[in-house]
Amino acid sequence: MSKLNTASLGRRTSLGLLLTAVLAVGALQATLTAQAQTTVRVGIIGGEDEDLWKVVAAQAAKQGLTIKTVVFNDYTQPNEALERGDVDANAFQHKPYLDNQIKTRGYQITPVGYTAVWPIGLYSRKVNSVANLPKGAVIGIPNDPSNEGRALLLLQSEGLIKLREGSGILATTADIIANPKDIKIKELDAGIVGRSIDDLTAAVVNTDWALKAGLKADKERIAQEKVANNPYNNFIAVKTDKQNAPWVKGLVAAYQNDTVKEALNKVYKGTGVAAW
Repeated sequence: MSKLNTASLGRRTSLGLLLTAVLAVGALQATLTAQAQTTVRVGIIGGEDEDLWKVVAAQAAKQGLTIKTVVFNDYTQPNEALERGDVDANAFQHKPYLDNQIKTRGYQITPVGYTAVWPIGLYSRKVNSVANLPKGAVIGIPNDPSNEGRALLLLQSEGLIKLREGSGILATTADIIANPKDIKIKELDAGIVGRSIDDLTAAVVNTDWALKAGLKADKERIAQEKVANNPYNNFIAVKTDKQNAPWVKGLVAAYQNDTVKEALNKVYKGTGVAAW
């Protein structure tokens, strides 16, 4: 073989090895990217949902999807974290709440799949029925816009107040036009109102916070909103530009199944109802 052919062969061999190395690096990068894409950080509220999402994560793992939950302690943080990219999805809110957050903060967040509904309830340790609420009763309600309206609508459905026509789901105490029992409304943070039950005649409390406050639905809940056609179904939400990402369907499917439905009933002691 001539020196020319030998040199040419050497160059071809070197180029081949270089190409193989480049392809190997590319394959590694693709693998790492794929792994990153199948790990989803989900923002949730601490408490019972932590136990529930362990079941969801186990379901997701069967599809090759890794869920890492990020726990928050109040309703204001998960959407901000999602907007900033600190989490990839969150699961804690209903549409009226998100609509208000979008209106006031300009978030680009979109629901992608229903989870459950927790009917809001009126609780009391002083009376055992709505009819026994005395004149001048002090009733605590959540003070965030969507849940305040929700609480007031429950009080209206029980005949305790009447709201201005058209006030809707974002009603405030300024929309009360009739109050036959002269009820005193005390607006408190959603996470505090349940824990203040002993200082109130009654309180309208979101189910998750009621459980955290140790309230007993079977003994201390004297009224609750209807489940049918409830506008407060909770959902999984993602950034709007991520709603068609490949992992989104897998995340929703990991929640929307019979195993999670059974766990939902167990963890929330029958107070949470599947919404899909």
